[in-house]
Amino acid sequence: MTVYDFTVKGRDGKDVQLSDYRGKVLLIVNTATGCGFTPQYKGLQELYTKYKDSGFEILDFPCNQFMNQAPGSDEEIHTFCTGRFGITFPQFSKIDVNGKNESPLYGFLKTQAKGKIGPSIKWNFTKFLVGRDGNVKLRFAPVDTPEKIDEFISKEIEQSA
Repeated sequence: MTVYDFTVKGRDGKDVQLSDYRGKVLLIVNTATGCGFTPQYKGLQELYTKYKDSGFEILDFPCNQFMNQAPGSDEEIHTFCTGRFGITFPQFSKIDVNGKNESPLYGFLKTQAKGKIGPSIKWNFTKFLVGRDGNVKLRFAPVDTPEKIDEFISKEIEQSA
């Protein structure tokens, strides 16, 4: 099983097959608009701009599970992110990353790359780097800024080109 076996909801509510991203290096991130890490959107967009022509995609999954820091509808969240940070990478419908309603994708991601203190997602802006083969390569904590993980993305793109 790989990330390509999952279907998620686009921000328009329609099903999106992650197999549509087959052959790309992915960074899958659970995000929030009212979080102390929200300024990372700027760095994520910079990574996307830098690597998108090399087969790189960022998949943004807003999550309101952590102190209700992603309030609003999917469209309101998208408007905030595009207006304030100019994001152009794909943004999906709001999800849960832990608990009884967790996204099956996140259930899978957590089994593939556990955090330092277990598999649960501890906060927003946890990041999973996925290779072109659809397998999780690395997991990054919320404190790992886009600038800090740039070298890992670059290596993954180069190794799998």
